[in-house]
Amino acid sequence: MKVKIQDVSGFQSPGLNVDAAISFMPFVRFVTKRAAEETTPKAAFYHQTLAYFKEHNIPEADIPLDDIGQYEGFLEHIYSCVSSVLSSEKELLWALSFPLNPKIFYGTNSLYEMLTQKPLDADQYINKKSSADFFKERLHVIYTLIMQRLYNFQVPAKIKQYYAWTNPETGLLRYFEVFVNTDFVEITPKSELPKLDFGELYARFSEENGHLLLENVLPLDLFKFRGFSVLNVSDITSKTAVENIRKIRLNRIPGQEAERYHNIIHSLKTLVQNNRIEFDMFPFVRVNKRAVYGYETAGTGIMFRVWGQDRLTPEAFSKQAEGYAAKPISFYSPDIGGGKEMQIAFLEAFRKEGVRSLALLPVFFDESLVGVLCVHTWQDEVFDEKTLSMLEPAFEPIGQLLQIYIDEFNLELENIVKEQFTSIQPAVQWKFNEAAWHYLHKKKKNLPGQTEPITFRKVYPLYGAIDIRNSTLERNAAIAKDLDAHLNLLSNTFSALQRWDNSSLMQELSYTCKKWQHALQSEEWSSAGENNLNNFLGHESRDYLAHLSDQQPETSAIIAEYLNATQLETGEVFSNRSAFETSMKMINDSVNNYFESEKDKLQQPFPCYFEKFRTDGVEYDIYIGQSISPDKPFNNFHLKNLRLWQLSSMIAIAKMTKSLLTDMPKALSTTQLIFIHNHMIDISFRADERKFDVEGAYNIRYQMIKKRIDKVHIRNTNERLTQPDKIALIFFNRRDIEDYLPFISYLQETNALTPETEHLELEDLQGLCGLHALRMGIVYK
Repeated sequence: MKVKIQDVSGFQSPGLNVDAAISFMPFVRFVTKRAAEETTPKAAFYHQTLAYFKEHNIPEADIPLDDIGQYEGFLEHIYSCVSSVLSSEKELLWALSFPLNPKIFYGTNSLYEMLTQKPLDADQYINKKSSADFFKERLHVIYTLIMQRLYNFQVPAKIKQYYAWTNPETGLLRYFEVFVNTDFVEITPKSELPKLDFGELYARFSEENGHLLLENVLPLDLFKFRGFSVLNVSDITSKTAVENIRKIRLNRIPGQEAERYHNIIHSLKTLVQNNRIEFDMFPFVRVNKRAVYGYETAGTGIMFRVWGQDRLTPEAFSKQAEGYAAKPISFYSPDIGGGKEMQIAFLEAFRKEGVRSLALLPVFFDESLVGVLCVHTWQDEVFDEKTLSMLEPAFEPIGQLLQIYIDEFNLELENIVKEQFTSIQPAVQWKFNEAAWHYLHKKKKNLPGQTEPITFRKVYPLYGAIDIRNSTLERNAAIAKDLDAHLNLLSNTFSALQRWDNSSLMQELSYTCKKWQHALQSEEWSSAGENNLNNFLGHESRDYLAHLSDQQPETSAIIAEYLNATQLETGEVFSNRSAFETSMKMINDSVNNYFESEKDKLQQPFPCYFEKFRTDGVEYDIYIGQSISPDKPFNNFHLKNLRLWQLSSMIAIAKMTKSLLTDMPKALSTTQLIFIHNHMIDISFRADERKFDVEGAYNIRYQMIKKRIDKVHIRNTNERLTQPDKIALIFFNRRDIEDYLPFISYLQETNALTPETEHLELEDLQGLCGLHALRMGIVYK
């Protein structure tokens, strides 16, 4: 035990103008009462304490703080009376302090040693309070005691205080809880107590500045405070570290996953009080009940390196993960680099990573395996089983965290399915939810369960198409070149094989081959002829060559060379088709990726429904209007924003596809088309096709126009409207394009479009006449 005056508030204890002093009399009165009541051997100890008080003439008056060292013997008796008999003095963090003031004057050696380890600079406290906050907290506690002791009015009082500071040895936080016992502090009024309105007090006291009301009616100079407070300090580092993990689980902010996992790992290190022990969390996620890779690195990432896609194929990973899930046992080794651990095959990957001590601990949620907690050190550090036992309180919140990750993974998959493979996009999800709730409500009331139609009325449609120029002609030309090469190769193969087989059947096949070559080069070639030719190449000639290879083994090498060259898709006779398909895929993938990156941005000003679909290129429909989002005001500026985006995106896509030309095995160009329909329409979800479609006879005409304008010509010419390096806008009336004209001028003036604008009339189509168009060139910088 030690007598030493020390401020434990972190130097944030401004003076209070109160009449307070140390006095032993509240304690003596307590002991006198207990000695009279106690019937156990404790009574003798209480009498001994009272005898010591009288024998040493301990003053009944106030004790000056600076004179407290004179009474060390009596302070030992106080400690013996109020401390727990189960606690060792070496371990107990205990002290006596000035009444209602954070200045201790007597305490255990372990408490004073702890205080010498913490930073003496108040600015280094983790949860440092301002002087004003600390003052306000003390005032609140004092008035709480006044109300309890003198008015028997119970109000909530915070008599616990929490401190945290960084341990200089580990660099990790340590947390302590200070409980202040005020049983030996007596409060005495200096005059008659004023009467109070307890109704108003109860309402006001819990307010942040509720003590101000009491300061006016009960100034502190009306009271004197005598006695001392007892401080019990507990190390709650383990409890707080686990609680921090729980808080991280609850306070999840999108986009802060890396910071969240960093805080979790830091809390685990705080729990074991060792900054050199590393952690990694590996969640078990499944698709169709089959284990698959997760994607977030939650710690050092070592589990993802050992079990991840860079080392294991999906099949191998699934096999290992499912094998572990079937028998999820814990593994621990203080040193995986020696002894019997050298014989364990799966540890080799950890050894290559530089791991020394390793523990793999299964983590459960609701008795289901949700992942693995990996505890490890690098080569210059080890840990023992005691460290693992310290982690036990953290397993429940870690299990909850991993389950949340799994739930988020499944939700992300569900959202992708909705956005990519169905028409239930976020902008219209609310309508489906509403219809589903109505259906469920009827079902629960035993009413006929019929789903209501999903309809959005009076929405503006926007349509755009990026088409691959002459894709049909280019595809046919590629097929023709490949077929010609195939026939030449087959004809040469037949000629080489006549050395071994000059039968009539071989002669007939050779003649048929030359006949097909002649037909392929004629103008009468058709798709029907192509089907017959493919039958000849894929079955008749191929089957005969296989027969000949069996009958005449000497021909096997020649026939094998032919079969290898004609292997479906990979053979050299498919090179032109492959080049065309590869180039087409490059364009479509780039356009699709562009739209994927843009669609979320389009939702920010006002939610809209965006649907794209593949043809030989990519087309899209956008619907926007008040009915898409009834709770958010819609106006014409939202529509104008989308129309400007239509123009800008067409320019960006044209530049992007142009830049792909140098990498394309077959040079292909794109055309850009926008159809302007400046009238609102109704759309409904068609459950049979799982897509939205227009509704009503007039609106269906809009769909018909979109299907017929892709190859429209300029009136009285053979020139197609859509051309590479240009954007074409089709419309009916001049007023339809009024919103677009300022945007076109803006893009021309900023050198995104060429200055010239072509005003064109278009040919009449079936059921359509009076179409007009604007066409502008794209500037490539």
